[in-house]
Amino acid sequence: MTRELQASTIVASGAPNESLKVGFLGLGIMGVAMARNLLKAGYEVTVWNRSPDKCKLLEAEGAKVAASPEEAAAACDITLAMLADPPAALAVAEQAVKGLSKGKGYVDVSTVDAGTAQHICKLVHAAGAQYLEAPVSGSKGPAEQGTLIFLAGGDEELYQSSGPLLDVMGKAKFFLGPVGKGAGMKLVVNMVMGAYMAASAEGLVLADALGLKQQDLVDVVALGAVATPMLALKAPAMIDGSYPTAFPLKHQQKDLRLALEAAGESSLSLPVAAAANDLYLEAQAKGLGDADFSAVLESVKPASA
Repeated sequence: MTRELQASTIVASGAPNESLKVGFLGLGIMGVAMARNLLKAGYEVTVWNRSPDKCKLLEAEGAKVAASPEEAAAACDITLAMLADPPAALAVAEQAVKGLSKGKGYVDVSTVDAGTAQHICKLVHAAGAQYLEAPVSGSKGPAEQGTLIFLAGGDEELYQSSGPLLDVMGKAKFFLGPVGKGAGMKLVVNMVMGAYMAASAEGLVLADALGLKQQDLVDVVALGAVATPMLALKAPAMIDGSYPTAFPLKHQQKDLRLALEAAGESSLSLPVAAAANDLYLEAQAKGLGDADFSAVLESVKPASA
């Protein structure tokens, strides 16, 4: 199903097209898990990463290793990319398009702004290939479990042909329209998530200041209208003062910044998101950029804590 705003939810993934050759560029926290699920599903996968050592583990599991994004794209029918930020996504795409040609597809699952997605689209189309932006909702756990949500925009034919790949890596996918719509939806989702986590952190701090058990707060919230799986998952470690990385704080701050920039382009003021962004910037200044984004708690704890 591909109508705008209509999701394709996956009950069971179909058998893979074993003749389809898949490239995967970027093997960070998310990329390695996503590429591994494609391998497990029986796809022939060629991987590339800026730091070659990260390719070794997947090579041992059956992946081929390319020396460059161009080499991966040239060898594969559909190439996926999962990069850290817009500059990285664009830099890798500029190399990959040299290996693209008519009949090939480039699916960028990175979180970027609409302008970057549109720029990459032009590069891919100039090479004669098709382009799909498909940023994901979900972090390390869903990536490992194959339960991500894909927010796609671009060439609908590629959305259809890459669908089985997305089905392996995710539980749902949305086709939202032309290029830029997927990027926009992802920024809105991550803006809400970042603000919610900052508010949750403040709640934990206030509960403690009032002499309440923080776990009691988590249990009460879990039974109410504002219950979310995210707080239930993150709170135990937050209460213990540990932040094992599933979604790096620096990436959450980057997404808030991009959302605020998009809002500015639409002449919108988003004071809650702006305040949350300041808290993530403060946490980054404390050296917590590579910690999980739940480490924003350290920005709202009293100085004596």
